[in-house]
Amino acid sequence: MSKPIELFFWPTPNGKKISIALYEMDLPFETRLVNIGAGDQFKPDFLKIAPNNRMPAIIDPDGPDGAPISIFESGAILQYLGRKTGLFYGSTEREKVEIEQWLMWQMGGVGPMAGQAHHFLRYAPSMDPPNDLPYAKDRYRNEVNRLYGVLNKRLADRNFVAGDYSIADMAIWPWAMGWEGQQQDIADFPHMKAWLDRIGDRPAVKAGSELGAEARNQIQDDREAQKILFGQRARS
Repeated sequence: MSKPIELFFWPTPNGKKISIALYEMDLPFETRLVNIGAGDQFKPDFLKIAPNNRMPAIIDPDGPDGAPISIFESGAILQYLGRKTGLFYGSTEREKVEIEQWLMWQMGGVGPMAGQAHHFLRYAPSMDPPNDLPYAKDRYRNEVNRLYGVLNKRLADRNFVAGDYSIADMAIWPWAMGWEGQQQDIADFPHMKAWLDRIGDRPAVKAGSELGAEARNQIQDDREAQKILFGQRARS
């Protein structure tokens, strides 16, 4: 029996993508918490795995040709796990392309825009000194609204974003679940709401979402964590 995958994780939307996927794919794994509010992402051992000092990352002892492999970037990890297991990644090239389109849509759109919305709507106003920036708040709130409009339209005639349930759904769902903190009105997106509920009812999604929940602190109330997260500089 192969050794479990090591998951370097903190309970953020990007982290939850991978915990959900590991549960969905029934892959044994061990969790290594990376407390991003305490600066664990800058520790030398972690940087050897994730040089961009971001989690999640994984080490798979049973990588290609049986040799260990470490992977950073949540989208790349999802693609790797999908290829490794043959699950949730389509069975034809056409299906894979469809899934990858929506995975990249999340990576390039929903994740960055929703992340900035969270920052300027929730965290920046509570910083010391406060940074309450109406333009930034409107800019990212409006862009998230546009993206959720795209998602809602996509889901009007289908249960999942790219055919069957896939890694694309796993990538989008943890971010879209934060609609309230992004100051969106879920009533404007009924198809998205049904999709959120549909995926949220899956046992593996529940397990992946709950992983590490007790460890996460409230960054808007933690000045030291804010300095680490929002005052990051390049380090040699």
